[in-house]
Amino acid sequence: MVLACTFASAQTIDDVLRYSSENLQGTARFQAMGGAFGALGGDLSALNINPAGSAVFNFSEIAITGSNYHTNNDALYGNSVTNTTSNSLDFNQVGGVFVFNSSNDGPWKKIALAFNYDLVNNFDNEFVATGNTSVGIDNYFLNFAQGEPLGPLRTQQGEFIEEAYLDIGSSLGYSAQQAFLGFQAGLIEPVDDDDQNTAYFSNAQYGSVNQRYIQNTSGYNSKFTLNFASQYEESLYIGATLNFHNVLYDRVTYLDESGYDAESPIQFASFDNLLHTEGHGFSFSVGAIAKLNQSIRVGGSYQSPTWYRLTDDTSQRINTNLAVSDIDFINFGIVNLYDEYRIKTPEKYTGSIALVFGQEGLISLDYSYQDMSKAELRPTSDPSFGAENDFIASTLGAVNSYRLGGEYRIQEVSLRAGYRFEESPYEDGDFIGDLNGFSAGIGYNFGPNRLDLAFSRTEQDVNSYLFDGGIDSATFIERVNTNISLGYTLKF
Repeated sequence: MVLACTFASAQTIDDVLRYSSENLQGTARFQAMGGAFGALGGDLSALNINPAGSAVFNFSEIAITGSNYHTNNDALYGNSVTNTTSNSLDFNQVGGVFVFNSSNDGPWKKIALAFNYDLVNNFDNEFVATGNTSVGIDNYFLNFAQGEPLGPLRTQQGEFIEEAYLDIGSSLGYSAQQAFLGFQAGLIEPVDDDDQNTAYFSNAQYGSVNQRYIQNTSGYNSKFTLNFASQYEESLYIGATLNFHNVLYDRVTYLDESGYDAESPIQFASFDNLLHTEGHGFSFSVGAIAKLNQSIRVGGSYQSPTWYRLTDDTSQRINTNLAVSDIDFINFGIVNLYDEYRIKTPEKYTGSIALVFGQEGLISLDYSYQDMSKAELRPTSDPSFGAENDFIASTLGAVNSYRLGGEYRIQEVSLRAGYRFEESPYEDGDFIGDLNGFSAGIGYNFGPNRLDLAFSRTEQDVNSYLFDGGIDSATFIERVNTNISLGYTLKF
């Protein structure tokens, strides 16, 4: 069963950050050098940093890259730490560039047309949090129920419980719908049995409870790029890109709770949630690279805001020992559809410098600046979005990012290494910590072909909230992402 909801679901700062962040992806060479290609170009994934980079190519070529993604999460909840690992395998990059050299003696030496698909972010991940807490799931439902009239929380004569659940979500909104779940599951009770009652109390009695929470996410944020660039004289490259983004995100969470007092009416509870998000976005970028001399190159680029259009649908299920007998009819087959909403991520500025030592090697450094306080949920006329945007503006800050990479060539073999540092988007780094990444790789040139292998590792601490609203229970996660990528390039 599906019903469209006229009230927005709980889009938050987490959604903005999810689609604003770009994990290090791209070709194996790009990953091995930490993504520091803003002043270098000559790599298809470098177009994400500076679109002038396609004019640096001397030959047309195509490239494809596959990666294995390994995530290790150590989740601290209560006094317990739970380790979870996950793996996924995907083709994360495919693209090509076509170089056309000028046939006359004019200042424009060549033009380049390129296309490229890159996986901006891989959402495949899982963590488990297990421990004791003094904040049970009853507090979640009490938070939403207080102030909601009791009458609509009751099923009407001849009405199926799943119909009532969907109808309340559509006509009264998310808060009333959560109150309905808590009431029908027996977790909360009205202070007064009158339909006009708006005050509730908990049926759960405990000093602390045992919770086991599992969150599994999957999906991707991908970017398809169309690029045009040109070389002017011998030392200037300029370019522009149009970027078309595609988003698919699924998150399923499972919560089991036990350990109540012996006299508590509630003795166990489970509460599961499913979120499905899909949509698309658009952005553009412009940039330039200049050769100051035979060794020094500098680059600069502007990446526009990304304008996303997204839709959510949600499903839930709940159970306790006091739940009504037909509670299982509210399940993942009962779907709430929500109106389309928009997210605007902030623009980004990048400056780069590189030292090229002939055919022997190079060193490259990129610096990027992005003011995350400018991110917005839209339409801004929505009161809930307006309040969340105020929170974003006061909570998030400027993100400074640094990427350093190097390559050393020994005949046909290229040895590479890189470092990446990205500041927390929060003014208070206790929510999300700084990101540190290291990478290394090797490439072998077969003449018209090249084979590249890369290893990259990033570390970041994250406070992950168990629910989007209602209660602020969170688990502290030490997250390590490890990618191993293999790429093949063919010149023609």
